[in-house]
Amino acid sequence: MKRNRKMISVVCGMLLIATALAIPDTTTIAQDEFRIAKPETKFVPNRLLVKYRSESFKSQKRELLAAFNAYDAGELQDTGVHILQLPETANEEAVAAIFAGQPEVEFAELDRVLAPDDMIPNDPNYSSEWHLTKIAAPAAWSTTTGTGNVVVAICDTGVDGTHPDLAAKMVPGWNVYDNNSNTSDVYGHGTKVAGTVAASTNNSQGVAAVAWGCMIMPVRVSNASGSATLSAIANGITYAANNGARVANVSYKATGSATVSSAASYMQSRGGVVTVSSGNYGQFDATADDPYLLTVSATDPSDNIYSWSDTGNNIDVAAPGTVYTTLRGGGYGSASGTSFSAPIVAGIAALALSTNLNLTGAEVQQRITQYADDKGAPGWDTSFGYGRVNALRSVNGAGGGDTTAPSVAISSPSNGNTVSGTVTVQAAASDNVGVASVSFKVDGNQQAVDTTSPYSFSWNTTTVANGSHTLTATATDAAGNSASSSVSVTVNNSAADTTAPTVVITSPADGSTAGNIVTVTVNAADNVGVVRVELFVDGQWNTASTTAPFTTKWNAKRATRGAHTLQCRAYDAAGNVGASGTITVYR
Repeated sequence: MKRNRKMISVVCGMLLIATALAIPDTTTIAQDEFRIAKPETKFVPNRLLVKYRSESFKSQKRELLAAFNAYDAGELQDTGVHILQLPETANEEAVAAIFAGQPEVEFAELDRVLAPDDMIPNDPNYSSEWHLTKIAAPAAWSTTTGTGNVVVAICDTGVDGTHPDLAAKMVPGWNVYDNNSNTSDVYGHGTKVAGTVAASTNNSQGVAAVAWGCMIMPVRVSNASGSATLSAIANGITYAANNGARVANVSYKATGSATVSSAASYMQSRGGVVTVSSGNYGQFDATADDPYLLTVSATDPSDNIYSWSDTGNNIDVAAPGTVYTTLRGGGYGSASGTSFSAPIVAGIAALALSTNLNLTGAEVQQRITQYADDKGAPGWDTSFGYGRVNALRSVNGAGGGDTTAPSVAISSPSNGNTVSGTVTVQAAASDNVGVASVSFKVDGNQQAVDTTSPYSFSWNTTTVANGSHTLTATATDAAGNSASSSVSVTVNNSAADTTAPTVVITSPADGSTAGNIVTVTVNAADNVGVVRVELFVDGQWNTASTTAPFTTKWNAKRATRGAHTLQCRAYDAAGNVGASGTITVYR
């Protein structure tokens, strides 16, 4: 053993000289924290993961650490694996090899940094297709790239079935416009759409597509100039539904048509989904939502709505609006418009169905909307709908075996608490796949729905009578599983509360010179809660704020030159009023 120890010392001495080891900083490193100091490496610098043999003595471990000028930064819970911190200049791979060869050590390895197990196709134009990574398609492909059992109908100008990235993906379709089987592309639009959905991928040529394992059904609904009637689009959808397609894409602004909606309803009754473009006019569409259509707006690489994308009440989701795709005649090129955001969603629908063929059309729509990444205003809005689509989350949420309900608990206020004024009701919720939404009720009456954690809403208790009330939070996942939790609280907004709020103006400073717009900030507090702060200028009411931190603004553009007094008053739910001292500002 002494001879072995001597050899370690010799080797360590050489290593210390070669790497110019320094005395280490003894700050503990958290297990979940790392920085990649050396971009060319794929492991955490200056760190080893080491497990000692059970018969090793503490003195042996200390000697080994001292020989390398290393220190023990902690142990991974329940594993016996120690995190060793090496000096900054250490050769991690060399030290790991030496450690692994010591009799005291069961194993030693680098703390390697692993990339997500995404499926990255080898198509040469994949690097130009930013939209695929934006919607997390590579991560979704690790679960499914689509199945040939799922067919997507392209209700468009036809499809170039001879294109090298489309030829192997075609199933028989129909030319609705001419009432024959010639579905060749007469305008070029449909070939671009088809390549966006399901071009052959990972074949070392051309482009990658969202649902590249699925099949394409060409359904021509247009004339030679690319225009299509509502009746032709409706006929195309019903043809697709009757001939085995589970998804139909309509890259036309067809939402709002009762005829198209009727055909989409029929498609949905047969387990299908219809995706539709919102339009490229940069307009707001007041048309009501259609439950049988997924209407799609267009986003840019920064997740902003393109200026040319239509928005409105009928928007369900958003998707990237620029793609690199197949062109009529065998080529490839870029294309922009909601004509291409819609087929991205069609591809995600096809991936979801490939994961679970038993999903109904309505369930597929739910997986796509509820698992979108919320953008813009929280929850549904007229620009993004429920959010920008996420292929990974939609695929994970489509699993046929998800019968597990979420867990949910109201974390504030606690059961038995007495509350008054406006209080924040907050719930914690989790799910094996993902929480789609949490709804809140007071005494069984719906108050709010929140789709983003932390799940909460502001409850104005003055709208209910004093006494006992029940708060209920219900968490729902995309599969429709739900669970509820309730607490009982006592509301007391009685006159017994005679304590007035306190309020102090913190800005602007007394004696300061005011600009055109004066922002007045305060510190306001109350034994129960402040519900409103009002600003008075020269003794006259000016403006009010009902939301903490109760900041108000005074438009001083037309104020006379000279001194002006500012004062704020704070109110609680019981009507008690507290006033700040006055300050003087000059114009």
